[in-house]
Amino acid sequence: MLYATLKVLITSVFVVAVSEAAKRSTFAGAVLASIPLTSVLALIWLYVDTGDREKVASLTQGIFWLVLPSLVFFLALPPLLRRGLDFYASLGISIGLTVVAYFVMAYALRRAGIAV
Repeated sequence: MLYATLKVLITSVFVVAVSEAAKRSTFAGAVLASIPLTSVLALIWLYVDTGDREKVASLTQGIFWLVLPSLVFFLALPPLLRRGLDFYASLGISIGLTVVAYFVMAYALRRAGIAV
C-alpha cells in the first residue's frame, strides 16, 4: 500500500508541475505536457513491478498506435473554443470525438492484424 501511495504522489507531482508551469508560460506548460509523462511513468512502474521487458515493449507499442487517435482531441478543442462554445461543452465534444477515434483505430488495427 505504501508503494502504491508513493507512485500516486510522484505521478501527481508531475501533473501539478505541468499545471503550475502553464500558469506562468503556456509554451513551458505545452512542452512539459507534450512529454509523454503518463506513458513514461506507466512504463517505469510496469517494469519496476514486473521486471518484464516484453510487457513494457507491448505496452509501448500499444501506446504508439493509440497516440494517433488521441490527437483528435487536440485538433477539435481549439476551434470549438475559438468559435465561442462553452469550455465544458467543447471539452465534452472533444473527448467524445476522441473516443470515436479510438474505436475507429481499434477496428482498423484489428483489420490489419495488429494486436494492441
